[in-house]
Amino acid sequence: MSVSLIDQMGTDLTVVNAARVSFAKSSDWVSENKLKNSDVSLIQYLAKHGHWTPFSHCTATFRIKAPIFVARQLFKHKVGLTENEISRRYVETEPEFYVPETWRGKPDNKKQGSSGIITCTPKLIHNLEKSYATLKDLYFQMLEQGIAPEQARMILPQAMYTEWYWTGSMVAFSRVCKLRMSEDAQRESNDIANEISRKCKVLWPVSWTALEIQW
Repeated sequence: MSVSLIDQMGTDLTVVNAARVSFAKSSDWVSENKLKNSDVSLIQYLAKHGHWTPFSHCTATFRIKAPIFVARQLFKHKVGLTENEISRRYVETEPEFYVPETWRGKPDNKKQGSSGIITCTPKLIHNLEKSYATLKDLYFQMLEQGIAPEQARMILPQAMYTEWYWTGSMVAFSRVCKLRMSEDAQRESNDIANEISRKCKVLWPVSWTALEIQW
């Protein structure tokens, strides 16, 4: 899985001036990428008291690679976010399948999530690899038979990797990370959210830190 920054707009100063425009005021950098102490305090105040609109004027676009089951979970987040995903109606590249480094056990006390590490038998791993190979081979057989890609793709599993552009405001990605970086979030989604958070903290160090504290 991977998260790549494609584009971004806005800085910590954008957040400050989006807030200060209410009083017909603006601020400037003290030096390169350094805010005045009063502007840092303002950002912290905005985050603490839930004044989220100034943070929405900063945006980022990521290109993300993850299994379909992770993408579908993340796509539940809609407000302030737009996604465009690779489509197998148009491409016929070789499918790539996700295999976890470790397998997690089912928790005893709830219906979702996981707990601990499970050691799988060599037979199970062999059957998994065999199933992936069989489905991939069948997919290409269907294409060779002239079946439309939009139908042939139906046999490919949720473990197949997909890629998408994901554009959103700072506050929208903050909401994603708040939920998907929590202890009860799915590990794979947690990994993606952590990487988004790391990149956002580089883009907007003061603002992202202020939002992060409120999680």
